[in-house]
Amino acid sequence: MSKSLILTGMMGVGKSTIGKNLALKLSYSYVDVDKLIEKKEGCNINLIFKKKGEEYFRMLENDITLMQLKKNKAVIALGGGAFLNRNIRRESKKNCLSFWLDLSVDEIIKRLKKSNKRPLLFKKNLVETINKIYLERKKTYNEADFRVRCNSLKPEEIIEKIIFLYEKSRD
Repeated sequence: MSKSLILTGMMGVGKSTIGKNLALKLSYSYVDVDKLIEKKEGCNINLIFKKKGEEYFRMLENDITLMQLKKNKAVIALGGGAFLNRNIRRESKKNCLSFWLDLSVDEIIKRLKKSNKRPLLFKKNLVETINKIYLERKKTYNEADFRVRCNSLKPEEIIEKIIFLYEKSRD
């Protein structure tokens, strides 16, 4: 099987960490869509949001992600909101296998408490904001091909589970 794997889920669930190590284990290329956007714009996502707004960012995210979804043998870590985009979801279903890395809201909050690089969390009550975003996105994340509950799993166990599901889907 040469289909690419998509990792989706909330900010802070570990898409980048899991994605890099998963790609190494499969000998696939690794793509972090947020990093590609930052490279193209020459600045971080916070600055893009600040200078050009979320709408501009989502347009860039759409274009860059759709290009990446055409690749084979890649592990693609999407930004937290990318899978909400209907075009991205449709192309993911057509060309790739998608995995929702699901983590409890409490664990996400623990991980994001000290983060200052998440534009959707600025100047807001963190607990309330994370809960609201999670509830808004949960139904859409659930459209991924597989849901991996990450709460009690170590990164290595998450990777093994994804590989198992990926291999099984070939049968």
